[in-house]
Formats: sequence, structure tokens, C-alpha cells
Amino acid sequence: MSLEVLTFPGWGSSDSEHWQTQWEQHYGYRRIVPGSWDEPDRADWLHTLECAVAAAGPNVVLAAHSLACLAVAHWAGATSLRVAGALLVAPPDADRPDFPAVLRGFGPMPRRRLPFPTMVVGSTTDEYISLERARQLAQDWGSRFVNMGPHGHLNSASGLGLWPEGHALLQTLTNPAPS
Repeated sequence: MSLEVLTFPGWGSSDSEHWQTQWEQHYGYRRIVPGSWDEPDRADWLHTLECAVAAAGPNVVLAAHSLACLAVAHWAGATSLRVAGALLVAPPDADRPDFPAVLRGFGPMPRRRLPFPTMVVGSTTDEYISLERARQLAQDWGSRFVNMGPHGHLNSASGLGLWPEGHALLQTLTNPAPS
């Protein structure tokens, strides 16, 4: 079975140094592009995700970062479509009092189990979510949790480049070990 990978960046999209952009360039993955990057509208993001998954079919894996992780979790509870899996990297905590006002439409945090295989990847030094909260979110979503150590928000500023460790995690999600 051939799987297609769709990247889904967070607030403001992903610049040329971000691992998502580098994966797109290196592996040929396609990006999900909502119309409201800078002032994110949850309905727009969920509709764009719905259209992208419908066009790609069920053999698609999502590689979401930051705010896009919350969009995936909200979408999963509102759609009849399914994906083969989702790598959810550095989801922010929408329930924090200092969560940016422009992003409040993505709260409250979705807490229901996701209906497809998922992996939440966190960092010990992410300024947008504590490691404990990320671990709890993974448990709520029924996701495998991976602690990447002290790498900030796992974005361009983290200096991950092509991020081979992250791509290896994506591969384990898309090619689970035989049982």
C-alpha cells in the first residue's frame, strides 16, 4: 500500500528552514494550505484539511506541527473521513491563559481519543506546552508519545534541518512492526 504524506504547518506556515518545508523539498510531500495563516480561522483550517484528505484518500498520513495538531484533533471529531495516521509535533496548549488571542478559536483543547494511529512528539523546552501536558494530551488522544529532549518548539528556531529523527518516527507510524 502506497501512502501519501501531507504536511500541515502551524500558525504563519513553515519557512524554508523548517523541517516540514525540507521534507516537502526532499521527499516530495505536499503541504496543506489554509487561507488564514496569519489570523487562523478554525473553520477554514478544518475545511481545508477535509478537502485535502478527501482528495488524497484514506492512504494519507498527516505530518502536523503546532497549531495544525489542534486542527487535526478537532477535525477528527467532526469528519467521517479517516487517514492512515498522523504525526503530531509540538501541539500548543490552547487552554493556557497566555495562549495568543488570535488563536483562541482553536480552544478548548480537544481531549477525545483520535480514531486513527497517532504519535505526539514533544520537547522538554517547548515554550508553548509543558512536557507533562504534552504527555497527558498524547494519552487523551490515544497517541504514542515521544520526548525529543531540549529542542524548543521543534520548529525552524530549533535548528532541526531535514530532521531525520522525526522522519524516522513518521516511518514507524506508517510502517508499524509486524505483530
